[in-house]
Amino acid sequence: MYDVIVVGARCAGSPLAMLLARKGYRVLVLDRATFPKDTVSTHYVQPSGLARLRRWGLLDRLTATGCPPITEAVWWFGEDLSVRGFAPPYDGVGMALAPRRTVLDALLVAAAREAGAEVRERCTVRSLLQDDTGRVTGVRYQCRGQEHTARAALVVGADGRNSLVARQTGPEKYHERPPLTVVYYSYWRGLSPERRHLNEVYLMGDKQIGVIPTHDDVCLIQAARPHSFYSTYRSDIEGHYHKAIAEAAPALAREMADGAERVDRFRGTADLANFYRKPYGPGWALVGDAGYHKDPLTGQGISDAWRDAELLADAVDRVWSGTEEWESALAGYERTRNAASELIYEFTCEAAGFDLDPMTRQLVRVVATHQEDADRFFGMIAGSVPAEEFFAPDNLLAMLGRLPADALAELTGTKGI
Repeated sequence: MYDVIVVGARCAGSPLAMLLARKGYRVLVLDRATFPKDTVSTHYVQPSGLARLRRWGLLDRLTATGCPPITEAVWWFGEDLSVRGFAPPYDGVGMALAPRRTVLDALLVAAAREAGAEVRERCTVRSLLQDDTGRVTGVRYQCRGQEHTARAALVVGADGRNSLVARQTGPEKYHERPPLTVVYYSYWRGLSPERRHLNEVYLMGDKQIGVIPTHDDVCLIQAARPHSFYSTYRSDIEGHYHKAIAEAAPALAREMADGAERVDRFRGTADLANFYRKPYGPGWALVGDAGYHKDPLTGQGISDAWRDAELLADAVDRVWSGTEEWESALAGYERTRNAASELIYEFTCEAAGFDLDPMTRQLVRVVATHQEDADRFFGMIAGSVPAEEFFAPDNLLAMLGRLPADALAELTGTKGI
């Protein structure tokens, strides 16, 4: 009998298992993969995520793998409008990292094992066990051709946006948005050295291009299109990928054509729904993408998973240490998760929808010409500037007040009066 069974050993599951094991709980982690194993990902870890990794004693291990620190960002909103800067430090961390998932996930799995969690690879969970009241009491899983059952006081789904735990418990979904994009990416070596510490995003019409430096002197380059373009994109992934980059980022396209080498296959997905799920119920909980998922444009997924793993571990510990009741502690976990994510969720959905509203477009013009505003913009994305502070009416009005008079008049409808 375990205290916790965690389904999924990647960015949410292994940190949760590690944190609970460090608190003295008996934890079993099950994953169908054998690590190291790649997966579709933005790779991007915000400074807020790295600050947690440092608190857990793992940041030095990750930096020792040779992942280049990202210390500058540029977002292009057209050929002649760009926002350049970087987020203020978060708890003393002034960089981002974008590790290959073969490196990061293996590191996290090892940390869970070191903490005392039992991690079983090549094990696929088939179903949940439930008692007569419907309470989840364990799992049935297959491991190396053999069927097994395991029981626990709590089963946690850390098994991604298509979570089996969520499917079988049926939690409420809310704040849903349909999939907005289809994304494909690959890895490129031979780009200019200045890209080794730079994250670039191009938002041009109905195209989004992202360039992120990662391990082994390569950059991940992604090309996203509207979700409605999915069937067309799939008909010629490489052709449409290069066409999007040539139209949205012609200088980058020339650099790729002039001696750069693609070093891996194309990966991608259109399964990018935006939603929240109620993350708990009798005998079960959800963490990471299983409980909350959004478009990858702003690179939040890994950092959010680590935040929520920490929140859930603390909530469970309060329940089992007798300091708080289950419903109160887990409802608090949900409220805190939502409060920390709701504004960046809305911003991400708007930006990923290829159609910024007029006020957002004018705010972009402000942050493009005022460095302090630019750094705060990136800080809002990175978590070092609270989103509620950045989007506070007084702050937005102050930023709009820095617009040229004609632009402000156009926005407010007073031009020519």
